[in-house]
Amino acid sequence: MNCPLCQSSEHTLFFQDKRDYYRCSNCQLVFIPPHQRLSLFEQKDFYDKHENSPDDIFYRRFLSRIFLPLSESIEPHSHGLDFGCGPGPTLSVMFTEIGHKMAIYDPLYAPDMACFQQSYNFISTSEVMEHCHQPGEELNRIWSCLKPNGTLGIMTKRVIDKNAFAHWHYKNDPTHICFFSEETFQWLAQFWQATLVIADKDVVLLKKTT
Repeated sequence: MNCPLCQSSEHTLFFQDKRDYYRCSNCQLVFIPPHQRLSLFEQKDFYDKHENSPDDIFYRRFLSRIFLPLSESIEPHSHGLDFGCGPGPTLSVMFTEIGHKMAIYDPLYAPDMACFQQSYNFISTSEVMEHCHQPGEELNRIWSCLKPNGTLGIMTKRVIDKNAFAHWHYKNDPTHICFFSEETFQWLAQFWQATLVIADKDVVLLKKTT
Protein backbone atom coordinates (compact mmCIF):
# COMPACT_ATOMS: atom_id res chain seq x y z
CA MET A 1 0.00 0.00 0.00
CA ASN A 2 1.61 3.23 -1.16
CA CYS A 3 0.85 6.76 -0.04
CA PRO A 4 -1.70 8.24 -2.50
CA LEU A 5 0.17 11.55 -2.52
CA CYS A 6 3.90 10.76 -2.75
CA GLN A 7 3.77 6.98 -3.44
CA SER A 8 6.05 6.15 -0.50
CA SER A 9 5.57 2.69 0.98
CA GLU A 10 6.71 3.86 4.42
CA HIS A 11 3.78 4.60 6.73
CA THR A 12 2.51 3.89 10.24
CA LEU A 13 -0.93 3.37 11.75
CA PHE A 14 -1.96 6.80 13.01
CA PHE A 15 -5.47 6.20 14.39
CA GLN A 16 -8.34 3.71 14.36
CA ASP A 17 -12.11 3.92 14.79
CA LYS A 18 -14.53 2.45 12.25
CA ARG A 19 -11.74 2.96 9.71
CA ASP A 20 -7.95 2.74 9.74
CA TYR A 21 -5.90 5.90 9.27
CA TYR A 22 -2.28 5.63 8.18
CA ARG A 23 0.29 8.42 8.16
CA CYS A 24 2.95 8.59 5.46
CA SER A 25 6.46 8.81 6.90
CA ASN A 26 7.59 10.87 3.91
CA CYS A 27 4.96 13.55 3.22
CA GLN A 28 2.90 13.16 6.45
CA LEU A 29 -0.41 12.68 4.61
CA VAL A 30 -2.99 10.75 6.67
CA PHE A 31 -5.02 8.42 4.48
CA ILE A 32 -7.60 5.62 4.48
CA PRO A 33 -6.57 2.28 2.90
CA PRO A 34 -8.19 1.57 -0.49
CA HIS A 35 -10.50 -1.21 0.70
CA GLN A 36 -12.19 1.16 3.19
CA ARG A 37 -13.03 3.87 0.66
CA LEU A 38 -16.46 4.44 -0.85
CA SER A 39 -16.92 3.79 -4.55
CA LEU A 40 -17.42 6.74 -6.88
CA PHE A 41 -21.15 5.96 -7.11
CA GLU A 42 -21.46 5.82 -3.30
CA GLN A 43 -19.67 9.15 -3.09
CA LYS A 44 -22.01 10.72 -5.63
CA ASP A 45 -25.04 9.55 -3.66
CA PHE A 46 -23.59 11.36 -0.65
CA TYR A 47 -22.74 14.54 -2.61
CA ASP A 48 -26.20 14.68 -4.19
CA LYS A 49 -27.61 15.45 -0.76
CA HIS A 50 -25.68 18.74 -0.67
CA GLU A 51 -27.62 21.85 -1.63
CA ASN A 52 -24.93 24.38 -2.46
CA SER A 53 -25.61 27.18 -4.95
CA PRO A 54 -24.43 30.72 -5.83
CA ASP A 55 -27.67 32.04 -4.37
CA ASP A 56 -26.77 30.83 -0.87
CA ILE A 57 -25.19 33.74 1.00
CA PHE A 58 -23.89 31.44 3.74
CA TYR A 59 -22.17 29.18 1.21
CA ARG A 60 -20.57 32.24 -0.39
CA ARG A 61 -19.37 33.35 3.03
CA PHE A 62 -17.86 29.90 3.61
CA LEU A 63 -16.05 30.03 0.23
CA SER A 64 -14.77 33.53 0.96
CA ARG A 65 -12.05 31.93 3.09
CA ILE A 66 -10.32 30.82 -0.12
CA PHE A 67 -11.84 33.41 -2.46
CA LEU A 68 -10.43 36.46 -0.67
CA PRO A 69 -6.75 35.45 -0.30
CA LEU A 70 -6.68 33.89 -3.78
CA SER A 71 -8.29 36.93 -5.44
CA GLU A 72 -5.75 39.18 -3.71
CA SER A 73 -2.86 37.13 -5.12
CA ILE A 74 -3.84 37.30 -8.82
CA GLU A 75 -3.86 39.97 -11.50
CA PRO A 76 -7.10 41.51 -12.83
CA HIS A 77 -8.79 39.65 -15.69
CA SER A 78 -6.96 36.40 -15.00
CA HIS A 79 -7.91 32.98 -16.33
CA GLY A 80 -8.82 30.44 -13.65
CA LEU A 81 -10.00 26.88 -13.15
CA ASP A 82 -12.24 25.72 -10.31
CA PHE A 83 -11.25 22.08 -9.86
CA GLY A 84 -13.93 19.99 -8.14
CA CYS A 85 -16.73 22.52 -8.51
CA GLY A 86 -19.43 20.12 -7.30
CA PRO A 87 -23.12 20.08 -8.29
CA GLY A 88 -23.62 23.81 -7.68
CA PRO A 89 -20.57 25.71 -9.00
CA THR A 90 -20.23 28.87 -6.94
CA LEU A 91 -16.57 29.80 -6.55
CA SER A 92 -16.30 30.13 -10.33
CA VAL A 93 -19.30 32.50 -10.28
CA MET A 94 -17.68 34.61 -7.54
CA PHE A 95 -14.48 34.99 -9.58
CA THR A 96 -16.43 35.76 -12.77
CA GLU A 97 -18.32 38.50 -10.94
CA ILE A 98 -15.05 40.37 -10.32
CA GLY A 99 -13.85 40.09 -13.90
CA HIS A 100 -11.97 36.81 -14.21
CA LYS A 101 -12.51 34.19 -16.91
CA MET A 102 -13.32 30.79 -15.40
CA ALA A 103 -13.39 27.13 -16.40
CA ILE A 104 -14.80 24.39 -14.18
CA TYR A 105 -14.11 20.69 -13.73
CA ASP A 106 -15.63 17.98 -11.59
CA PRO A 107 -15.30 14.22 -12.23
CA LEU A 108 -19.00 13.72 -11.46
CA TYR A 109 -20.77 16.97 -12.34
CA ALA A 110 -18.59 18.69 -14.97
CA PRO A 111 -16.37 15.93 -16.38
CA ASP A 112 -15.15 17.63 -19.56
CA MET A 113 -11.40 16.96 -19.46
CA ALA A 114 -10.74 19.44 -22.27
CA CYS A 115 -10.07 21.98 -19.50
CA PHE A 116 -6.73 20.25 -18.86
CA GLN A 117 -5.56 21.22 -22.35
CA GLN A 118 -5.45 24.88 -21.28
CA SER A 119 -3.15 26.89 -19.02
CA TYR A 120 -4.33 29.03 -16.12
CA ASN A 121 -3.19 31.96 -14.01
CA PHE A 122 -4.85 30.42 -10.97
CA ILE A 123 -6.59 27.22 -9.91
CA SER A 124 -8.89 26.76 -6.92
CA THR A 125 -9.82 23.56 -5.12
CA SER A 126 -12.27 24.04 -2.28
CA GLU A 127 -13.07 21.07 -0.03
CA VAL A 128 -11.90 18.69 -2.76
CA MET A 129 -8.54 17.13 -1.90
CA GLU A 130 -9.84 15.25 1.12
CA HIS A 131 -12.12 13.29 -1.26
CA CYS A 132 -9.47 12.29 -3.81
CA HIS A 133 -8.46 8.63 -4.13
CA GLN A 134 -5.20 9.69 -5.82
CA PRO A 135 -4.45 13.26 -4.68
CA GLY A 136 -0.87 13.10 -5.98
CA GLU A 137 -2.06 12.34 -9.48
CA GLU A 138 -4.75 15.02 -9.40
CA LEU A 139 -2.49 17.69 -7.91
CA ASN A 140 0.29 17.06 -10.40
CA ARG A 141 -2.22 17.23 -13.24
CA ILE A 142 -3.59 20.63 -12.23
CA TRP A 143 -0.12 21.93 -11.33
CA SER A 144 1.00 21.17 -14.89
CA CYS A 145 -1.86 23.40 -16.12
CA LEU A 146 -0.69 26.36 -14.04
CA LYS A 147 1.27 29.09 -15.81
CA PRO A 148 4.60 30.36 -14.40
CA ASN A 149 3.89 32.71 -11.46
CA GLY A 150 0.40 31.17 -11.26
CA THR A 151 -1.24 30.35 -7.93
CA LEU A 152 -2.96 27.20 -6.71
CA GLY A 153 -5.38 27.69 -3.81
CA ILE A 154 -6.32 24.67 -1.71
CA MET A 155 -9.00 24.69 0.96
CA THR A 156 -9.12 21.64 3.22
CA LYS A 157 -9.05 21.27 6.99
CA ARG A 158 -5.67 20.23 8.36
CA VAL A 159 -4.47 17.53 10.73
CA ILE A 160 -2.93 18.99 13.90
CA ASP A 161 -1.99 16.00 16.06
CA LYS A 162 -3.30 12.61 17.13
CA ASN A 163 -5.25 13.92 20.12
CA ALA A 164 -7.08 16.54 18.06
CA PHE A 165 -7.65 13.95 15.33
CA ALA A 166 -9.39 11.61 17.78
CA HIS A 167 -12.10 14.23 18.41
CA TRP A 168 -12.17 15.68 14.89
CA HIS A 169 -15.58 15.69 13.17
CA TYR A 170 -13.91 16.12 9.78
CA LYS A 171 -12.60 12.55 9.72
CA ASN A 172 -16.12 11.18 10.30
CA ASP A 173 -17.37 12.12 6.84
CA PRO A 174 -17.24 8.80 4.94
CA THR A 175 -16.19 10.59 1.74
CA HIS A 176 -13.12 12.12 3.42
CA ILE A 177 -10.20 9.78 2.81
CA CYS A 178 -7.08 11.99 2.69
CA PHE A 179 -6.06 14.46 5.38
CA PHE A 180 -3.35 17.05 4.87
CA SER A 181 -1.26 18.77 7.52
CA GLU A 182 0.94 21.85 7.35
CA GLU A 183 3.92 19.48 7.05
CA THR A 184 2.26 17.86 4.03
CA PHE A 185 1.93 21.20 2.28
CA GLN A 186 5.55 22.03 3.15
CA TRP A 187 6.57 18.75 1.52
CA LEU A 188 4.45 19.56 -1.55
CA ALA A 189 5.96 23.04 -1.86
CA GLN A 190 9.45 21.59 -1.69
CA PHE A 191 8.57 18.88 -4.22
CA TRP A 192 7.25 21.46 -6.68
CA GLN A 193 9.82 24.12 -5.71
CA ALA A 194 6.87 26.39 -5.05
CA THR A 195 6.29 29.23 -2.62
CA LEU A 196 3.87 28.25 0.16
CA VAL A 197 1.57 30.73 1.91
CA ILE A 198 -0.54 29.57 4.87
CA ALA A 199 -3.51 31.87 4.28
CA ASP A 200 -5.94 30.52 6.90
CA LYS A 201 -6.42 27.53 9.19
CA ASP A 202 -7.82 25.59 6.23
CA VAL A 203 -6.41 27.48 3.23
CA VAL A 204 -3.00 27.43 1.59
CA LEU A 205 -1.69 29.10 -1.55
CA LEU A 206 1.10 27.58 -3.64
CA LYS A 207 2.78 29.91 -6.14
CA LYS A 208 4.56 28.45 -9.15
CA THR A 209 7.98 30.06 -9.39
CA THR A 210 9.15 28.50 -12.67
